[in-house]
Amino acid sequence: MIIPLKLGADSYDITLERGALKKAADIFKIKGKVLVVTDSGVPEAYSRCVAEQFSDSFIFTFPEGEESKNFDTYKAICEKLLEFSFTRSDAVIAVGGGVTGDMAGFAAATYMRGIAFYNIPTTVLSQVDSSIGGKTAIDLGNVKNIIGAFHQPRGVIIDPEVLSTLSERQIKNGLAESIKMGMCFDKELFDLFRDDAYMKNIDRIIELSLLIKKRVVEEDEKEAGLRKSLNFGHTIGHGIEGAVFGELLHGECVALGIPPMCGEVIKEEVRAVLKNVGLPLTYPFAKSRAEEIMSHDKKSRGDKISVVRCDEIGSFYFDEMTTEAIMNLI
Repeated sequence: MIIPLKLGADSYDITLERGALKKAADIFKIKGKVLVVTDSGVPEAYSRCVAEQFSDSFIFTFPEGEESKNFDTYKAICEKLLEFSFTRSDAVIAVGGGVTGDMAGFAAATYMRGIAFYNIPTTVLSQVDSSIGGKTAIDLGNVKNIIGAFHQPRGVIIDPEVLSTLSERQIKNGLAESIKMGMCFDKELFDLFRDDAYMKNIDRIIELSLLIKKRVVEEDEKEAGLRKSLNFGHTIGHGIEGAVFGELLHGECVALGIPPMCGEVIKEEVRAVLKNVGLPLTYPFAKSRAEEIMSHDKKSRGDKISVVRCDEIGSFYFDEMTTEAIMNLI
């Protein structure tokens, strides 16, 4: 299946197909040098499979984990591009999860003021959400994604077969983002998680999630309005993620941030779905630290933060809240 993302001159195709990893060269049609960027948590076979399809390719691997999403890793990628004499005719391909896509994409966005970037996400989270839309970033201290740029990929390959090597925890981690999208945009998607055998519908979950992300990005590429809706659960989630740095995965923190932003009518229903998927409903964290991190939120204006709330499955609304009011919801 080809899903076209239409952004004028920055348009590109998302290829959703089992076995597509082995067709990367045919799909991307890159003529110059290629740097495949991956992390140590991704099976080496995936990056090798991609690199071996191109005649002039190199592989750069950095240590897995959010703690690698920093200036040191960014610098190391840029140094490799310089070492191998990459020019604007060459390309970077990310093979990995959200951290890999962010790191590789940000390096591609800034090296020589921008070279071609392609994305092959290998986690549920990156396949349903972060691999498309052009957001690239690194962390500064414990504040997530505070340094970054919009840099759309030239193409994206989503191969559900690569998910077979993921742990159960990583799969559930990514599904939090699809639950978020279903709650805000698509009751059909949300309802797929009521079934205990939701993984039998993983291809459909990925497809519906991508169609939502496609619609949102096409309407609001630079997050001036509608795209902010994809931050549902993230205001509190990012605060918790920074407060427990490294203890929880991103999707687990988003799951914790969802119920407080729900209306009372649906709150227990939402908690039941999150529990069914195996996502956490409680976790101890330093509230003062989370509140401090939320105060640096990119969507803040003055003493208030623009947040996303949901009172009915399939719809959302924006609200302006102080950090104190948000903490009271928790």
